[in-house]
Amino acid sequence: MNVSAESKAPDAQATFAGLSSAQAARRRAEFGPNAVAEERVSPLKRIVRHFWAPVPWMLEATIVLQIAIGQRVTGLLITALLIVNVALGALQESRADAALALLKQRLSLKSRVKRDEAWVDLPAADLVPGDVVEVSLGDVVPADLTLLRGSLLVDQSMLTGESIPVELPEGKTAYAGGLVRRGEAIAEVTATGSKTYFGRTAELVSVAHVESTEQKAVLAVVRNLTVVNFVIVVGIVAYALAINVSLQQITLLVLTAMLSAVPVALAATFTLAAALGARTLAMKGVLLTRLSALHEAATIDVLCCDKTGTLTRNELAVGTVCPVQADYGAADVLAFAALASSKEGEDPIDTAVRQAAIAHNADRALPAVVAFTPFDPAAKLAEATAIDQGREIRIIKGAPAAVAAFAPIGAEAGEQLDALDRAGYRTLAVAGGPAGALQLLGFVAFGDPPRADSAALLAELRSLGVLPVMVTGDAATTAATVAEAIGLNGKICPPGAIPESVGPGDFAVYAGVFPEQKFQLVKAFQREGHAVGMCGDGANDAPALRQAQMGIAVSTATDVAKAAAGVVLTEPGLGGIVACIKEGRSAFQRVLTYTLMILVNKCVTLIVLGVGLVMTGHAVLTPFLQALAMLTNDFVTMARAADHARPSPYPNAWRVRNLMFAALPLGAFRLLYLLVILGVGWFALRLNPDQMQTLTFVMLGFAGQGNVYVLRERGRLWHSRPAPVMVMASFCDVVLMGSLAAAGFMMSALPLPIIGILIGTTLLFTLAMDSIKLAVFARLRID
Repeated sequence: MNVSAESKAPDAQATFAGLSSAQAARRRAEFGPNAVAEERVSPLKRIVRHFWAPVPWMLEATIVLQIAIGQRVTGLLITALLIVNVALGALQESRADAALALLKQRLSLKSRVKRDEAWVDLPAADLVPGDVVEVSLGDVVPADLTLLRGSLLVDQSMLTGESIPVELPEGKTAYAGGLVRRGEAIAEVTATGSKTYFGRTAELVSVAHVESTEQKAVLAVVRNLTVVNFVIVVGIVAYALAINVSLQQITLLVLTAMLSAVPVALAATFTLAAALGARTLAMKGVLLTRLSALHEAATIDVLCCDKTGTLTRNELAVGTVCPVQADYGAADVLAFAALASSKEGEDPIDTAVRQAAIAHNADRALPAVVAFTPFDPAAKLAEATAIDQGREIRIIKGAPAAVAAFAPIGAEAGEQLDALDRAGYRTLAVAGGPAGALQLLGFVAFGDPPRADSAALLAELRSLGVLPVMVTGDAATTAATVAEAIGLNGKICPPGAIPESVGPGDFAVYAGVFPEQKFQLVKAFQREGHAVGMCGDGANDAPALRQAQMGIAVSTATDVAKAAAGVVLTEPGLGGIVACIKEGRSAFQRVLTYTLMILVNKCVTLIVLGVGLVMTGHAVLTPFLQALAMLTNDFVTMARAADHARPSPYPNAWRVRNLMFAALPLGAFRLLYLLVILGVGWFALRLNPDQMQTLTFVMLGFAGQGNVYVLRERGRLWHSRPAPVMVMASFCDVVLMGSLAAAGFMMSALPLPIIGILIGTTLLFTLAMDSIKLAVFARLRID
């Protein structure tokens, strides 16, 4: 965006004057805030969205029918059931959004701006075209800027994919999002927000929530069950018509069947499991920008790791020192290099040299510097004059080719330099001596050292069944050096186009990769059938982050990358990623339990209703009692989302066929138990039809409690302790159902001995089902 003539002036003083508050306000009204526009959904729309989905539709239709036939109390109970689930889902979603907003507020940038002829610190979002700003070492470039005075060394790798910082003299443009590595400058804002050089890319990144593969799988199960349930209901209705059951009774029977088939707690269980996981991860410095990202984290089997800041410390440090003169050691070379280094802390190379020199020369004083010329990007040299033991010496430090013009590099020294280059180091030469007789003293090699925990965390990823792959824009030699240091062994992919048929096992390192190539790499891995996690930090990484099953914005990422990713790291390193994978797998186990419960329970309940009709000639459950049973069981089901769950030792995947096969024997045993209880109640105990409805209500509720504890644990049900909140919810449910049945409140009373016998038989049923589960899970390899 071009700045209007209002900000232009013929002399430098006018240009540096900046804007007045009134001018800034007018331009802010014209151009908008200096921020990427995000889709904001109103609270009302968020709530309505929870009512507009297949599962709520089924409940809403049932409510309308209940009221239409005069069953207002039942309709109100089902309405309460729907509202409780919607409220839980909306509450957890709003908490996650609030956490994201808090993070963005914490990470918001400040800028030094000249307003009303005075320098003030303002939020970067308040910048407008024409503002005059000051940027210096460590600053993030807040908008597109034209440098008016001074020069900068800017790292634009997160924008362009170029790993080497760019020198920007006066008159050049610094793009929003770049990181100032050296220098200080006064600059004029030329574009803000979505009109910046890479702002248009940001507008293309959607922050809409994406449905997870887990939810798709469970919804597919529900759709299949709906078809089966429909067939069963048709059979029940046909039999009811054949024995001349009244139309009103048939309607109530159909409504009961509809309720029993609805997985009411589906959305709330998914949301609650993910929200609790998100809260745990937030304590570890990991933020989920959408809750579905936690479910996706459980599935990944390949992780594309960024090198800088993730595997390395993202700081320049002296890697090795190579003296070339017999009279000088590494400490001497560093001491001379430090003399030709700035003490102001603006240049990362000079800072690294001084720190290394202090470490190697802790007990000796350095010569006094009497003249210093800082690093000149054009000459690629820094120079100093010092007094050493009464004699004047000259020291130069810089690019080996530039230093060679003053102190030739011999054959042996040249071999050392070549070895350092092959190892991927960035090397400076140091020369010193009398002004007319400089000699090469040695080389100082720099690198970004690996993080201390990288090797251990990579090994842990492999133990979890996740194959780590390094993807970096740096040169292959640099990447190979880091990979060897952290135990990432394997071939290195040659720089250039990414092969279409490449797999994660073909290469351990992809070097010289531009951001747009990351998208191609993710697609290639996915074509091979892999679930991919991708690290990224820049605007151009957004397509790859969105394409990957688990898009991860590293701690130094731009806002655009954070908006595209599902996971945002607030701390460097792989620790947050490992934590996210483990937490995702724990959440997967909770959702898997719920899915198995749907498969085991739903069809069985309908068959019980049908057999009960055949056995007694009456409906053995009313819509009211069915809704009451669902409401009480929902609390235990959702408490399961807060239960302890062991993460699986390998990536999770939805094997719906195996789940269906597992549900068949488990469901058959549950059906056998329920039919035996039903038969005993009708034939042996001679209960009347109303008491049979109470019996069915209680036995379904008690057996449902047993199912939860059997299916929550892959081993014996006592191998892990359930969460206290889950035990408390179960206890309250059993007491409530038993009390209502014994008192005959809203149903016909059952004698206390019968309720006691039901509790005892449920315990025996649970233990027997636990043994069947072990055999089934072992056969089908469900872990």
